[in-house]
Amino acid sequence: MTMASAPGKVILFGEHAVVSGTPAIGGAIDLRARVTVQDMHGCLLIESGDLTLQGFTFDLISGQVISAGAAIATRYISAVLKELEACNLRITVQSDLLPASGLGSSAAIVVATAAALNAHLDLCLSLKEIASLSHKIEKSVQQGLGSPMDTALATFGGYLQVSGVVEALDLPPLDLAVGCTRRPHDTRSEVLKVQTLRKRYPELVEPIFQAIGAISKRAVPLIREQRLEEVGELMNINHGLLEGLGVGTRDLGELVYAARGSGGAMGAKITGAGGGGCMIALPGLNSEAALIASLRQAGGAAFSVRTGCEGVRLEEGP
Repeated sequence: MTMASAPGKVILFGEHAVVSGTPAIGGAIDLRARVTVQDMHGCLLIESGDLTLQGFTFDLISGQVISAGAAIATRYISAVLKELEACNLRITVQSDLLPASGLGSSAAIVVATAAALNAHLDLCLSLKEIASLSHKIEKSVQQGLGSPMDTALATFGGYLQVSGVVEALDLPPLDLAVGCTRRPHDTRSEVLKVQTLRKRYPELVEPIFQAIGAISKRAVPLIREQRLEEVGELMNINHGLLEGLGVGTRDLGELVYAARGSGGAMGAKITGAGGGGCMIALPGLNSEAALIASLRQAGGAAFSVRTGCEGVRLEEGP
């Protein structure tokens, strides 16, 4: 039996504008997906008893759904199995990450699956090869729109800047609050919506993209120097620009303004593609408990995360 786990992520700055080549900054978080691989002759089985993924069992050979559940994980895991030509296995997945919420759930599952199979089958893939393979698989399942940031963060952890190339950043941890709308989002449709707007109004959207890219560049030294009030101000500006691109929703907005108001956050913004999913907030001094309470009172699922965490790793079995 072999177990591997990989972290989720948050996008700190740069959503949507990164498509035009401006930088985006993301950090791995301390919520993880765990995948266990066991030999099982004559069978290829994916299982989850995890509430986040709404427990299911699906036999890839017979096609039988043994219990209803989260087909999203099945798609990604089965794509990894197909790519690596793996068989006679039982794959068990558990995840702390809400699916379709902008927290990198699918990337974490793909990377953890690839790493577990790599160790179990003695494939001798390097971390760089696991990241590349995982990005290829996620992009294929998402019909060509997968970002290299999610799978790279799940593999290497820490912080990354993406602007055509992926670059590691040496930054200190940040403690953030996450508010989730419980409304799944569709990254593909949100990206297409913004790109359609860009084609219709290039003279308006391109300057927004450039402003978002400038925020990402300015944020790096501020995070490094722990100038958190200024980081919070940049989060607020970035959120306003994302709203201008049309990816905000009423429930995301309510969480953002609850965080900044009674929650006492220094800054708050959408994280990820928008259209649902999650937002992040930077707590003020001694305000984390009030911030979490405010997000829950505003109707969101709320929890704390730390950024800059470890990437994929092998785990001890139960």
